[in-house]
Amino acid sequence: MTTIPGRALHYVFKIGDRARNAFFFRNILGMQVLRHEEFKEGCDAECNGPYDNRWSKTMVGYGPENTHFVIELTYNYGVKSYEMGNDFGGITIYSKDILKRAAQNSYPVAKQGDSNVLTSPDGYNFYIVESSPTASSDPVQQVELNVTNLAATRKYWHELLNMNLVNETDNSILLAYNAKQTSLRLTLLNKPLNRAKAYGRIAFAVPGSVQKPLFDAVTKAGGTILKPLITLDTPGKATVTVLILADPDGHEICFVDEEGFTELSELEPNAGDQLDKYIRKDPFQENK
Repeated sequence: MTTIPGRALHYVFKIGDRARNAFFFRNILGMQVLRHEEFKEGCDAECNGPYDNRWSKTMVGYGPENTHFVIELTYNYGVKSYEMGNDFGGITIYSKDILKRAAQNSYPVAKQGDSNVLTSPDGYNFYIVESSPTASSDPVQQVELNVTNLAATRKYWHELLNMNLVNETDNSILLAYNAKQTSLRLTLLNKPLNRAKAYGRIAFAVPGSVQKPLFDAVTKAGGTILKPLITLDTPGKATVTVLILADPDGHEICFVDEEGFTELSELEPNAGDQLDKYIRKDPFQENK
């Protein structure tokens, strides 16, 4: 494979309570609801996990999806919680305002070394650095996943998926397709990795012309193909083609075509109102 013109897009979290999460991501982290979509049945690419039921997808972040790394909140109606594993490390955000909002709302902040840690209602960690990002960078600076073999991880992500190696230590590697994008840190876990039920998925956009050569390269290398180039429809929106892979530790990776995703991910001015409407209508939502 030659260098891939990839773009980091988002990380997927399964959530059990949309109201509590809406408060955390909007009022504590200060993110904006960018788009909200409702689905009547499970996703062919298991975007909502292995569930064939009604579900919703809410994209939240600090700016439009074509310029920012965002969070995808996946909610399965009727599922109130998910067993947490140790596969997800955390997301690092640069902000001078988050800790102030946390204090104003009496939201707990833990200390982990020099880091300030906020934990979402479902148990996902966010590491807050009290510093403003530069004008050209995203507040979401880094996504961290845990791995069990750095050599195998490096070979897969750097050599096979062609992510650029930004930094390397004895216990982690930092990668990115572009230095101005949110980076991916893969950290060595000195015990068995457990993805449990709350496992997520990281997504990247690539030109459609890159997807088939990438599929061929991963297949030739004996890598795991979870979904081989399938098309996904969103009611009233663009159709996209996705390739879903799994790295040596089972971390799910989505490569979506840039052309379709750019159209699909257009900002929805009323997305926040839509989310609030469906929270109010949710028969499984206790805190209405």
